[in-house]
Amino acid sequence: MAASSVRGRSRRRGEGGRSGGDGDARTAGRGGAARIAASVLLAGLVAAGAGTAAAEDAPQHQGGATAVLDGLKTFDRAVLVVNGGKRELPAGLFEMTVDGGGRLKTYSVDIHNPTQDQAGYLETSWDQTSLGANRNAGRIRWILQHSYPRIDDLSALARQAGTGPLTEGTAAAGTQVAIWRFSDKATVNAADKQAEKLADWLQKHARDTAEPGASLALDMTTVSGRSGQRLGPVTVRTAAAQVSVTPPADSSSGVRVTDRNGRPVVAAANGSQLYFDVPADAADGSASLAVQATTSVPVGRVFAASSKSQTQILAGSSDSTVSAGTTATWAATGAVPAFSARKNCALGSVDVTATNKGDQPFTYELVGIEHTVAAGGSGTVTVPVAEDQPYALTVIGPGGLQKTFKGVLDCRTTASAVTDAGDLSRVGTQSGNQPAPASAGGGSGGPAGDLAATGGSSGTALTAGIALVLVVVGGGAVFALRRN
Repeated sequence: MAASSVRGRSRRRGEGGRSGGDGDARTAGRGGAARIAASVLLAGLVAAGAGTAAAEDAPQHQGGATAVLDGLKTFDRAVLVVNGGKRELPAGLFEMTVDGGGRLKTYSVDIHNPTQDQAGYLETSWDQTSLGANRNAGRIRWILQHSYPRIDDLSALARQAGTGPLTEGTAAAGTQVAIWRFSDKATVNAADKQAEKLADWLQKHARDTAEPGASLALDMTTVSGRSGQRLGPVTVRTAAAQVSVTPPADSSSGVRVTDRNGRPVVAAANGSQLYFDVPADAADGSASLAVQATTSVPVGRVFAASSKSQTQILAGSSDSTVSAGTTATWAATGAVPAFSARKNCALGSVDVTATNKGDQPFTYELVGIEHTVAAGGSGTVTVPVAEDQPYALTVIGPGGLQKTFKGVLDCRTTASAVTDAGDLSRVGTQSGNQPAPASAGGGSGGPAGDLAATGGSSGTALTAGIALVLVVVGGGAVFALRRN
């Protein structure tokens, strides 16, 4: 395939944003699906004329649960040490409310940043967060599988760990402390003697465990091609044994969702391949496909905030609403542009990929620079973004096409502000706009149901590139243009 080429001009552009992050779609590798009840909705296929400005401004999410943080609910105290300074802070379980229904329990894997109550969170893969480069990420999942709340018999947990009596609060605190020692390499201890024994036992016995697969995902966020073709395939990844499929509610465009042979899809499962069947006489345009299911999110899935708030890792889930989506673009002749984006924690950037399944090249603008994608080609532009800061990258394409990728890059565990003991006042798991609780808390009152766990493996994309330097918004930025 041909890579994008950069043509000439640069201009200043300043943009803000608040949400984003693609999750990595993987199959679920182990059991826990027997109690899953799932349904999938494929809808919203709406054709848009090629000459009409098409604007899209939404978080990029490859699939899974979306949720809102309700705050720290079950906790005790811990003591964090940084450069000789000490700070007492709460440590324990957070709870989240899932959009569409469901409850989650999570622990923090980001001790040096505050949390924000009611912050939005997206289920994502480890490589979209600091866990991607953390050799101990698998040990954190082992802790989640062998401690509270997955093990809710506190007497049995106390006997196994040799701690003495545990409450829900001290069990949660000990578990959180053990996680922080691996997620942040933090020097942190539980204030309660039994909680500290639990943390030590978990740290000592933790073993590497595989990353879980997504609760529900589609392997492609965009597909494109010619009218009169089946565009795809888009592969379903889910822990559910089987899902049902509902035909599109709006069939005026004539676009259908089918299998590879053109048969309408009435049922799907993990590995099922879906296609957009576009009639030959369909006007140039696009359509969106959304899938939705009710399932238990696997223990160990990461939840990244759409604003500056601590990254969380799942400890337990009720049956929850999960979703994923993809967009198809088609044209009878000419260029067929499609865009997608993904966080790149290894480079501290966002990779914006443009593809062209048409027979003519097209030019688009990103951060004040024009790029041309050849017919049948693709290209990826790597845009550096600041850690812990909102970004909004707007692509301006042909025919009025406009798409904005929003998010917050949270790829490092140690905030740059935490450099000495005096900065410890900014550290903690409590809400960023509320004081720390004055006493230990208890009572879970959270997710019910099977705290399921599944296994998976990760993959990496092949990248190669050339770099060019330009000045944007008064600062230096480096853009790597890479061939696919």
